[in-house]
Amino acid sequence: MRTGGAISWKIGAIALAFGLLAAVRAADAQLYQEDFRVVVPTTQPQGLEALIVRPDEPGRFPLAIISHGSLRPEEARKKLSPLRFLPQAREFARRGWATVIVLRKGYGDSGGQFVELAESCDRPNPLAAARFMASELGQAIAALGSRPDVDLSRIVVIGQSVGGMAGLALASDPPAGLAAVINFAGGRGGRGNGEVCGEEKVVEALRLFGRDSRVPTLWIYVDNDRMFPSKVGKRWHAEFTNAGGRADFIAAPAFGTDGHDFFGSARATTLWTGYVDNFLRRYSLQPRPALLRSPASKVIPPPEIPSHGHTAFSQYVHAAPHKALAVSPAGSFVWHSGARTIEEAKEAALKRCFKPGQTCRIRVVDDDVVK
Repeated sequence: MRTGGAISWKIGAIALAFGLLAAVRAADAQLYQEDFRVVVPTTQPQGLEALIVRPDEPGRFPLAIISHGSLRPEEARKKLSPLRFLPQAREFARRGWATVIVLRKGYGDSGGQFVELAESCDRPNPLAAARFMASELGQAIAALGSRPDVDLSRIVVIGQSVGGMAGLALASDPPAGLAAVINFAGGRGGRGNGEVCGEEKVVEALRLFGRDSRVPTLWIYVDNDRMFPSKVGKRWHAEFTNAGGRADFIAAPAFGTDGHDFFGSARATTLWTGYVDNFLRRYSLQPRPALLRSPASKVIPPPEIPSHGHTAFSQYVHAAPHKALAVSPAGSFVWHSGARTIEEAKEAALKRCFKPGQTCRIRVVDDDVVK
């Protein structure tokens, strides 16, 4: 999650439950947004929590599905919301994709039992773990074919961290229609200091995926990623391609305090969309010739925020909902974004703002200034 300039994010026949829990159309935008449930066999009847963003027009659209990373402990997993990746989903929707964020079992309000951490550092099994996640991802994709606005003849998987590893596993046994995989810092076993637990096992898995994969993939790793820095990603890319995989590799420059948040941060959107657009053009995977408009926020900085803080405030404007911004009497401010609820966002922002003898107050919630 983004919190006022500091990154705290360390950061698949099957039925669909359609009831429009929330459908959003903004008058000045060209995108449609809807919360819904993807029901796969192991999650009945609750299903997987999901969010779709697509062009606001009739017809079917090619599918882009976002596969998120892992979180621990359980409290953090339960707080994850599909809205966390809304800014990223909008970018793919603007390009003509029906973009779906699906939370895996045990995350957010998704049904089913969380089973992803059965392996240990002493006995790592990244191959089995990635194939398990890829199987669930494939089930979710199959279920999405029941939607009247999704076309499964062209599919792009966008995976971050362990979600990126799952995307590469899916590419080695692809469903019909899989056209590409975009891998943001994919891997397993990161310790947070650039070292990887059981790295030889990760390399072995990537060799097998490369041997069996024939769809084009894009690998984006960042120099200062604390989990899987670009020097590690480059070694893995070489193993994957030497085994026969198709992969373009980008070593992106340092981003923020931890490059592992590169895909997850709205601030990086203008950077990674350039990489992605070049890749999609190369493989003729551009559904639309021109970008659609996203909903425009009309929130303005509260008067307590001095003019020199307006640039930083613009980062809040583009951050993922739910979010809240707290201001101190001196005009300094912090925020928390990507929360499941508004109350959670407010509580986290106030906690971060608190200092002895200083009383902060919430001044902005999502896109509304509060008095």
